[in-house]
Amino acid sequence: MRYLIVDGHSVIFAWPELRRLHNRRTALARDELIKILTEYQDASGVRAVVVFDGQGAKVSEASTPGGIQVFYSAAGQTADTIVERLVAIYAGQHDLTVATSDLMEQQTATSFGALVVSAEGLRDWLDEARRELQREIKK
Repeated sequence: MRYLIVDGHSVIFAWPELRRLHNRRTALARDELIKILTEYQDASGVRAVVVFDGQGAKVSEASTPGGIQVFYSAAGQTADTIVERLVAIYAGQHDLTVATSDLMEQQTATSFGALVVSAEGLRDWLDEARRELQREIKK
């Protein structure tokens, strides 16, 4: 199984259109990123997971049948910690790609055997997947 694990706020702050939404209201940017990743998962078959910094007492997960997995870190914990934990647990069992611009998180992910794409590179990756889907539809 292939997975794309996304450091949500790393992407939000790297993409100007998501940053603008975040400046208006954080939930708008999160919802838009979730929508983009859901479309990617539906088109590619790659399971998408996005992790955001949270404020609750414990780590929480929200997902819907067929939807992507969304994790929120606990208060006092960063999304980086959750991403790194997911990579440590699942890299030996699955083909993982981690999307983040955090260099320490990138190093940790690669040390466990995951591929890494920067937040900026993720946009190109998603655009290429969208173009590939369009080519398949036209066939």
